[in-house]
Amino acid sequence: MTLYSIHLELGRTKEFPEGNPLHGYVFVAPLDAQGQLDAEEWRHSKTRCVVRRFSPGAGEMRGRLLHVGKGWHFDYDPKRRDDDEPLFKLDRHLIKQGEYLSVTEHDGVTRPFKIVSATAMP
Repeated sequence: MTLYSIHLELGRTKEFPEGNPLHGYVFVAPLDAQGQLDAEEWRHSKTRCVVRRFSPGAGEMRGRLLHVGKGWHFDYDPKRRDDDEPLFKLDRHLIKQGEYLSVTEHDGVTRPFKIVSATAMP
């Protein structure tokens, strides 16, 4: 099993036509040889699959990558659901530098995030 550290930065949006490297996520997830999320491996390593969210004005938040039903989301407080941030079809995306993922953030807006890096962890 190989865990990866995946760094996301806000992609181009109406408010940020060039994107915003100060708004993003760093999360840990198991990827298969093709660069797709490996749900079976996640079950064995889910305690290590953490996320750190950073954003100007909102500070930093820490949580976990969770698999619920057929979906994936970032969870910051296991006692609450209103803080969860779903990732759009994460199980179908290729996770490699230059690709994009969509995250529905706390304000209910789904934003594009560019994959800046996906680095194998020791």
